Amino acid sequence: MSGRRRSTVELGHDAFLDIVANLVGILIILVVVLGTQTQRITEMLRDSVESELQIVENDEPVEKLIEPAPESPVEAVASRAQLDKLGEMAMRAASAQRDSMRIEANLRRYNDQISRLSDARGRLLDLLSIAEAAWEEKKSELDETKVLAAKNQRQIREIESEIAELAGTKERLENEEAPLVAVEHLPTPMAKTVFGDEIDFRLKAGKLSLVPVEPLMKQIKEDARRMTQRPGKDASTVGPIRDYIANYVVEREVGRVTQNGRTSMAMATRLGAVAFEPLNDSVGQPVAQVLRDRSFLDIELAGRDPHSTTITVWVYPDSFGELRQLKEHLYQRGFATAARPLLDGQAIIFSSRGTRSKAQ
Repeated sequence: MSGRRRSTVELGHDAFLDIVANLVGILIILVVVLGTQTQRITEMLRDSVESELQIVENDEPVEKLIEPAPESPVEAVASRAQLDKLGEMAMRAASAQRDSMRIEANLRRYNDQISRLSDARGRLLDLLSIAEAAWEEKKSELDETKVLAAKNQRQIREIESEIAELAGTKERLENEEAPLVAVEHLPTPMAKTVFGDEIDFRLKAGKLSLVPVEPLMKQIKEDARRMTQRPGKDASTVGPIRDYIANYVVEREVGRVTQNGRTSMAMATRLGAVAFEPLNDSVGQPVAQVLRDRSFLDIELAGRDPHSTTITVWVYPDSFGELRQLKEHLYQRGFATAARPLLDGQAIIFSSRGTRSKAQ
């Protein structure tokens, strides 16, 4: 609607300006024509008056002063009719000059009106632009309000549907009998220190692997005998056995030894800390697979007495859930389990100053 109104206003101003421009052009042409005729008539009147004044000053008859031209049949003296015509033309010239002055005044007035109308047209166009911008802004605000209202209405319907569904669920649960929940748990007897056979497992990232402590300890004893027998500390590494190695330290020092009542100097050898580490962190099998197939675990537990064998599991924080599954399985088979938590990045370390595992 704003586009049609603007076109109508601009069409009216353009038509009016065309009419005024045509009128000004006609007036200019008329002024030029009248000016040309007025100049011609003025020159003719000036020549005629000068001739009459010359005749009066000489005080001679007109017939003697004016002689016919040798080659022109027209008389040099104007007749009364010509003078009358000349006067008429002079009057017409004066009237035309007055008309020209009036037309020029009208032209200036029309120019002033055109200037004022042009300024008014510019202001109207500015107001129209402002009105259109305000209309578009209000229209966008109205559209956003409609969209927000529709969104809120949709959310209200969704919430009402959820409320109705929850009310139906509540009514159904109120009419049902409360179910009995069975809680599975493991007995928690008093922990006791392990002194019999012990099997060590490592549980990290949900994977279970056997730590070959006994075979690696045998290699450590053999490797320590080959070392130079000198006081101080020596470090070495043995393995790998079943994807594990052992880093150990041997401490030797000279001291007094009493035997059979005799005191002598001798060298005492003592095994320091031993760190068992896998070749890579992905060693082992997932606990779910171990419990499902049981081949790996059955081989390790075959021929061992549950009453004299304790299983120690070195577990990391990411595998406590799998530890519970493993303990349930071992409890059903009668084996006691000792859990030794480790921090991320910490190795399995045995030390002569350490403590023994406590099993349940």
